[in-house]
Formats: sequence, C-alpha cells, structure tokens
Amino acid sequence: MADLQKIIIEVGQARSLGKPVALATVVEVKGSSYRLPGARMLIVDGRWVAGSISGGCLEDDVVLRAIEVGRTNRPQTATYDTTSDDDIVFGVGLGCKGVITILIEPVRAESGPVDLIEHWLACLRQREAGTVATVVRVEDQANAVIGARVLSRRSADATDIADTELTSKVRAAIEELPSHGTRLRTIALARGSVDVFLERIEAPVALVVFGAGHDAMPVVRLAKELGWQVTLVDHRAAYATAARFPLADHLVCAAPEEALGRCAIDADSLVLVMTHNYLRDLKLLECLLQTPIRYLGLLGPRKRAEQLLAELTVRGIQLSPAQLLRLYSPVGFDLGAESPAEVALSILAEMQAVVAKHPGGSLRDKKSPIHSSQ
Repeated sequence: MADLQKIIIEVGQARSLGKPVALATVVEVKGSSYRLPGARMLIVDGRWVAGSISGGCLEDDVVLRAIEVGRTNRPQTATYDTTSDDDIVFGVGLGCKGVITILIEPVRAESGPVDLIEHWLACLRQREAGTVATVVRVEDQANAVIGARVLSRRSADATDIADTELTSKVRAAIEELPSHGTRLRTIALARGSVDVFLERIEAPVALVVFGAGHDAMPVVRLAKELGWQVTLVDHRAAYATAARFPLADHLVCAAPEEALGRCAIDADSLVLVMTHNYLRDLKLLECLLQTPIRYLGLLGPRKRAEQLLAELTVRGIQLSPAQLLRLYSPVGFDLGAESPAEVALSILAEMQAVVAKHPGGSLRDKKSPIHSSQ
C-alpha cells in the first residue's frame, strides 16, 4: 500500500512537469520470487523513482525496457528466468529460483476515463476496495491489445476493451476473484485467447490511536510507513497537534465519549488505546469492545487489563468470547521491546499479523512456502 501511495504522488508530479512515465508490474511468478504478482515500480524520465519488482536484481534492465516503451508508446511484457545458478545472469547471482513476467507500459500524460492512477487514488481516498483487470498477452487473432483494462469499484466502472465478448468474460472473472490477492486468467475467445491479470486493490488499513503521548509518535510513524490511514485522538489540545504528529491523517481533540463519534471506526479498523489513564481506558474499553473492530490493543500489563474487564463486569457489561478475542493486552509481539520505538515495532508487527491473518513467528520455523500461490 505504501508503494502504491508513493507511485500515485510521483505520477502526479511527473504529469505536472510533462515528464515521460512508465509503470512495471509483476503479473506472473512461477517458482520463487522476491516480490509477488501485483508488485510495481515506477520509471520517470528514464529513472527508477518508486516501488520495486525484485530485490534490486531486475530493476536496471526494466528501466532500459521502460525507456523503449516510452519511445514507442507501446506496452510490452518481459520474462526473466532466475532459476539459473550462473552468476552472469543479469550480472549477479539471483538465487530466487523463479520465472517472473513483468508488464511494462507507458502512463498517459493526462488522466482519462480509464486511468489506473485515478482508480487507485479514488480507492485510497474513499477507503473503497476495487479491482483491476489488465490484458497482458494476446494470442492468435484475438481482438485485444496489451494494456487494455476493466477498472471497477463499488461506485464506478470503466473499460477501454473494445471486444464485448472479452469484456463480458473479464467481468465474470472479476466476480470469481478472491477477496484478496491476484490471478492470471486465460480467457478463450472465438479467434484466439487472452491472458488477463486480475488483482484486488484493498482499502488502506485504518488505525485509530487513543493517546498522544511520546510513545505514540513511533506508532504513527511506523503505521504511515506501511501506508496505513492513521487517526490520532487525545483530549489535550497541546498534545494532538500536527507539529507532534505531522504524518497523522486526522487529529481529533476530544474526550473519549466524544471522540468515538468523530472517528470513522468500522469492522476493518484497528484501534490502539494508550492514554496511560485508567478511567479513560475504562470508558474506551466499554465503548470499543461493543463495536465490530477487528483489533483492539490496550497498552499496559495483563493485571491492569484484567482489572479493567472486571470493573466492566461489575457495571453489568457482559462481553462475549468473540468480543474478548479482539482484545490484545498485553499488546504486541514478544520481541524483548523496551524503548518506545521497540514497543511500537512490537505492536505494529502484531497488527500486521492480524491484518494478514498470519500467526507470526520466525520464518525459519515455517514448513510451508513463505507466500501462498495467490
């Protein structure tokens, strides 16, 4: 998500300056690869400026191809076989043991009705998931061109695919796409076949942090590094400021009971309570545990959390096992963290695991592949 946001910004700047832009996207991986399908890099005026499609092994060659794409104004695909053990492959020993196919395409100087960048921007601004279907291969006499697309989200839909049969089949493939991930789909037509790269564009993760103390600063900073949308809440006007939290998307200065109505909290939201105030934490827990948020982190020791929950029970608030399952306290992964930055890393690591639906742990202990096939 952070790469996507950086690419959007860089394309906007390049368009305003009239510089040529090309976009490279990983559309297929066979075997192992440093980046998965959907990874992107942006080339502006012959320079790699954002994103990545490998660990740095392929980028230089892709830049050269992007310059050619800019000269001809025609998209092309490039396939890199990194299964060789020969150190002379691309000048380095890659060792990824995979075959990677990359789509390299020019980005229009101005936005249009079927504009990938504008589609991404709309998804991010409105926190609305979307889909992108892109033609990446055309076989035989199929009526299609590489780079043609169907862009869709809940409130809008656009395509520049001329063939109605292909458009219909692409839309059907989009409906079958899982809620997360990507897929390369071969679509048979009357006069050939077309490979279409399908991907979901997820809404940015929403994190709400209650408490604007010194220890909240690295939390906000790391969350923004991940491309998350961050709201910071504190009742103290001198603490919840842009000077202290320049990266926060939203600053809310209000007491807990007032702040909840001013924050966009939904079932996909992550919430972290770090007010360092027992009564405020109690009020927040009372309200937040009865919402559908997927993660509620509470800073402090286990005994304090147990005392807060016991007091809620005395007040007649009965919490279900499902509600309590969303509460993480003590918050964070066991990383041996002590400093504010280390604690923030521990908390963000746990949040990322919840978002990705992974248990966490050392990769060396994982018996299955690091990444799934999708």
